[in-house]
Amino acid sequence: MRLRRRTLLPLAAGAAAWPTLSIAQNWPTQPARLVEGYGAGSAPDIIARLIGQRLSERLGKPFVIENKPGASGKIATEAVARARPDGYTLLLVLVNNCIDAVFKERLSYDFVRDIAPVGGIYRMPMVMEVHPSVPAGTVPEFIAWVKGNKDKVNLASAGTGTVTHIAGELFQMMAQINLFHVPYRGSQVFLGMTSGQVQVYFGPLASSLPLIKAGKLRALAVTSKTRSDVLPDVPTLDEFLPGFDFTAWYGIGAPNGTPAAIVDRLNTEVNAALGDPDFKRQLADMGGTVMPGSPADFGKFITSEVEKMEKVIRAANITVE
Repeated sequence: MRLRRRTLLPLAAGAAAWPTLSIAQNWPTQPARLVEGYGAGSAPDIIARLIGQRLSERLGKPFVIENKPGASGKIATEAVARARPDGYTLLLVLVNNCIDAVFKERLSYDFVRDIAPVGGIYRMPMVMEVHPSVPAGTVPEFIAWVKGNKDKVNLASAGTGTVTHIAGELFQMMAQINLFHVPYRGSQVFLGMTSGQVQVYFGPLASSLPLIKAGKLRALAVTSKTRSDVLPDVPTLDEFLPGFDFTAWYGIGAPNGTPAAIVDRLNTEVNAALGDPDFKRQLADMGGTVMPGSPADFGKFITSEVEKMEKVIRAANITVE
């Protein structure tokens, strides 16, 4: 009996799908690497280890955290962009990747093109913090103080073009003020802040919290649309500058070309981990909230973040070497 061509086509398509389906069902058969670009003990490293442990438990294979610090995460991103797309090399994605995407002509890779979105993990507000000597206890008072001290108030950042810099530039645009930008190298920014060399900083909440609680810095506002549970009495910038919404966040990406079945499987396991009450509580204690969703959801979010960063960078005429 001869099969008609219409019958053969679905059979052929089904046969072609079997290898990919089989790979996803068997994956992982060996340890996987989750690469992060900011070094041991950093906030990205902590997040990577937390989600890596959960994925190891759920999938039965080690998810090894590989630190590739340097160049604000660019070294790690390039390594994953050039890795074999087999699901065994993954990237901890940050908002800094979206900033880098605006300057893609300076890079050997294209973040949006070369890294496939897997899923979000965690979103955390930043905090507008000032040195205790600053004579302002609220955001409106700070804005008024800056206007009365033109070109004398310093904005600290962890480096030109970093998320801490972009957040400060967005604040200046919306508040219609001018601050003098003083970039530091990474965590050295806190030495400048606590010594009073610089007056204001838009820092990650997790790393800023100990200094705020110790009274070495004073929080004026958080940058998210809603208040943070770990600083419930601190208002949002949106309460004074409507529409202000700027957060640090973390997710997972994979080399472009990674089989969709593996991406979907990994996304399912990430979302399952994010739904665990103990894990959610761990992340909440650091001041943020989980970011569940599909790979498509995370891809749309990344696109919107790149567009947001580009608007601020172009308006502020920010350039990087």
